[in-house]
Amino acid sequence: MTRLRIFSYLPNPRVWKATIAARFCDVELEIRGAPPGELKGWLWDYEARPLAEGEADASIARTGRTGLTGSQLYKTDAFLEAQPFGNVPAAFAPGGRTGIFESNSIMRAVARLGQSRFPLYGHDAFEASRIDSFLDVSLIFARDSQIYLLSLMDGSVNEAIHARARDAFSIYASGIERALSPDRRVLVGDDISLADICFATELALFMNEHQRADRLKARGLAKILHPQVDRDYPRMTAHFARLLQHEHFKADLEPYVQNLSAAAASN
Repeated sequence: MTRLRIFSYLPNPRVWKATIAARFCDVELEIRGAPPGELKGWLWDYEARPLAEGEADASIARTGRTGLTGSQLYKTDAFLEAQPFGNVPAAFAPGGRTGIFESNSIMRAVARLGQSRFPLYGHDAFEASRIDSFLDVSLIFARDSQIYLLSLMDGSVNEAIHARARDAFSIYASGIERALSPDRRVLVGDDISLADICFATELALFMNEHQRADRLKARGLAKILHPQVDRDYPRMTAHFARLLQHEHFKADLEPYVQNLSAAAASN
């Protein structure tokens, strides 16, 4: 039985936080969505689907924000009641009345549903709280990385945005590197946890920088994920490489990262 339904633009590494967790915990998910440009033609609802002809009702038309700024989107009142910030990814408990928003919280919901099968959220309150610490820090990095990646997409990137993202990455990567010292293979406890899943997906998302290297070069800016990142953060990059080969990460992340790595090699 489907335990959680998720609606989002696809592909989206932040949705993969939940799908990776679901493989560990044997939790059944239903994913609905389409590429970002196509979501303008979808009904945003628990029963999300492409709009039928004549169904674009002005009464549910809303102006898009982050990532879809200025677009006209069709969000039902029920969707906004369950998802008060109106963003995706948007998750729903069965029936659609209870909404869960923000990718880390959606991932936590999956872990709680399957905690008896695999303790992704730690073995006690202290491990769970340490995992939360990594997830909270990731939100700070994610905020600056999102601003940076969106500015690369729309061409508005500038020195200030780049500097803020560079500093955010340095702080995040340094903390991950330190947490893995001297020779740890996971971030918390003795096995993979939500902290590792969040780290891998956020770093994979940040790799989209490689696809817009020409825009950085045109402004005299260097890539943050420069060729020496492996040298600067060897434990972090080795951990990322290990996770990419894990069966529960590989299906989602490997083709995505391979494509972005190919872009990096070409510029």
